[in-house]
Amino acid sequence: MKVREIMTSRPLTCSPQANLAEVAHAMWNGDCGIMPIVDAAGKLLGVVTDRDICIAAATRNQAPSSLTANELPRGDVFARRPDNDAQVAMTLMREHRIRRVPVTAADGTLVGILSVNDVILAAGSRIGATEVLDTMKGICGHRQPARAAAKAAGAAMPRP
Repeated sequence: MKVREIMTSRPLTCSPQANLAEVAHAMWNGDCGIMPIVDAAGKLLGVVTDRDICIAAATRNQAPSSLTANELPRGDVFARRPDNDAQVAMTLMREHRIRRVPVTAADGTLVGILSVNDVILAAGSRIGATEVLDTMKGICGHRQPARAAAKAAGAAMPRP
């Protein structure tokens, strides 16, 4: 099965200049937890998640309306193509512990989002239950906090 068969087409997007309050409002109204950042031509520049907005507001002690999508740190974006195999995209989600994967055309234009919701809704009829469960386990597994990891490794961490 191909990504295009189960992805959500035409996802909501924002510009790099959109303030995070606007982005959060659009996410709330659109019932989504990710907003791809695109340029005027629709090419993917990055993504903003609901978590990104919360962390940015809390750690910068600023209102989301005073921060723009462009001001958020941009990590790696693991996009896939519509013709990629859905199983490969699910492996990517599991390995990188991501719930949503932007889907782009060959020129980088955003054409969709493959989310955990899409995968679950395709379960049974188009994707095997074992693959869905393995993907969910990989994404949802508890991360070891830095302090616990350092302690387990025998290293001391400074107190905040």
